[in-house]
Amino acid sequence: MTQPTARLISIDIARGVVMALMALDHVRVYAGVPAGGPDPAVFFTRWVTHFCAPAFFFLAGTSAFLNGQRLASPAALSRHLLTRGLALVLLELTVLRFAWTFNFDYPGMTLLGVIWALGVAMIVMAAVVRLPLVAIAALGLAIIAVHNAVGGALFAIEDPPAWLHVLYLGWSFTIGDSGWTFVALYTVVSWVGVMAAGYAFGQLMVLPPDARRRACLRLGAGAIALFVVLRATGVYGDPWPFRAQEEYAPLLAFLNTAKYPASLLFLLMTLGPLILVMPALESAQGRVAGWFRVLGEVPLFYYVLHIPFIHVVAVGIAALRTPEHLGWLVANHPMFPPEVPDGYAWSLPLLWAVTAGVVMALYWPCKWYAARKRDRNARQWWMQYL
Repeated sequence: MTQPTARLISIDIARGVVMALMALDHVRVYAGVPAGGPDPAVFFTRWVTHFCAPAFFFLAGTSAFLNGQRLASPAALSRHLLTRGLALVLLELTVLRFAWTFNFDYPGMTLLGVIWALGVAMIVMAAVVRLPLVAIAALGLAIIAVHNAVGGALFAIEDPPAWLHVLYLGWSFTIGDSGWTFVALYTVVSWVGVMAAGYAFGQLMVLPPDARRRACLRLGAGAIALFVVLRATGVYGDPWPFRAQEEYAPLLAFLNTAKYPASLLFLLMTLGPLILVMPALESAQGRVAGWFRVLGEVPLFYYVLHIPFIHVVAVGIAALRTPEHLGWLVANHPMFPPEVPDGYAWSLPLLWAVTAGVVMALYWPCKWYAARKRDRNARQWWMQYL
């Protein structure tokens, strides 16, 4: 079944917006600005980027469902997800690892980041998509809703094995006596749940427009309402009770939920608004919507370009502002760099200005690449993976 253009536009625009926000967070890494904190300006600079990963995984699941409507069989979709997932894992462990750090100290820090987790989730989904859709929806929602119930017991395990770090606990671990250090920033369990839920959401995207709009509004508003109730009562859904965060203002504490691993409340807080705005994006027009649509058409291409580009820009800014601190920019970012050198950190206006410049600069290669992917005569087989 070929999907209506408006429907694809809504997904592309949503992806484009979160890709632009993703650049903000990654510029922040090299700007030496903290990942949140009680200062409202810093907090919201970080908080707005929390929408990126949930949208990335959720819409990847939705795109997989829509792609499956066009492929010849479930087996073809499984093969596509498996090969694409393996390609993403390889990309994260090789090219993107170097792009983050500009060094070859792979044993000192190998990052299992968002692209790695996206690839692993696709590999898992290659098997999951063989299940009935209702079972996939139930699996995704169950993982999202229930994993916090067992999280506390898992974190209490002393000296957990590497596989448990990868599946749920995250953070750094070494393999045997090799000393090779991995950092599982994005763990498998919660994000597989998000992708499976996004796959089931794809069924809503093939409904007639009015029914689709009503379903999105109800689902999005319901997720937001559930977030507010659970967060206000503190009954369940996040390991960080907002009333215990005394260093934060009340509103900031209310919004400061756990991302690693992504808690139920974190996902309700981010996916609810995403789903709620999807109907409005179907009719979005104008130059700005067109810019975001271009970025959303080629999200992986954008991602692969934006990490090294931001890194190079940061090196150039440091050469002008603080050349004595250039060495900090070839450390094991984003996880193991030394402390930010005195006098290095950027102001927030500079951080936001550089982000805007990076996103605008990347629009042009993304526009070129999107056009090539649409052109059957210019399109190459490998473009389905990038």
